[in-house]
This record gives sequence, C-alpha cells and structure tokens, in this order.
Amino acid sequence: MNMRSTTSTVTFLNTFTLPGYQGNLPAGEYEVLVEEELIQGLSFDAYRRTATYLSVQSKGRTELRPTCYRDLKEALKRDANQSEIAKRNGTAFSHEEDKE
Repeated sequence: MNMRSTTSTVTFLNTFTLPGYQGNLPAGEYEVLVEEELIQGLSFDAYRRTATYLSVQSKGRTELRPTCYRDLKEALKRDANQSEIAKRNGTAFSHEEDKE
C-alpha cells in the first residue's frame, strides 16, 4: 500500500474549538498533517485521505491531535466569519490603526 503525507499551515485569527477536544485553542498558525493512501486499480494515481492531524503546542511540547478534515475546514470557516463580523463592526484594527 502506497502512502503519502503532506503538511500545510493554517492560520486562525481568533480562538477556536474543534469537536472532540475541550476548551479553546488560541489564535495563531497551526501545522496540518494529512495522510493519504493510493487507491489501487485505477489507470491514474488517486489518493484517499486516511487521517488529518493538527499540530498543537501544549505545555512546552507538541501534540498531533487527530481531527476530521471537515471539522477543521468548518473551524476555519467560523474563524473567517467571526473576523469579517468584527471587521464590519469596527472592532478589528490593523497594527497601524492600533498605534494611533
């Protein structure tokens, strides 16, 4: 069975939660690890996602927290919506505006 892993970085602008874990995670950049397996028997290469992990810094160590890709995408969508609402309400400032 052929496997591959890819990593990417996601950024949360606000605190967020993920199903299956208690408490809020802080805003910031998080590394995402996705594992996939090659689907056999096709005339072209295609992969199926088998696992998604979010790398979380906690108490001086790094945890790979298993999560559902769909849950992660939903959390990012909620974060973007929350940021857009704050922006419309004038509660989000750029660093330049904050200095004035």
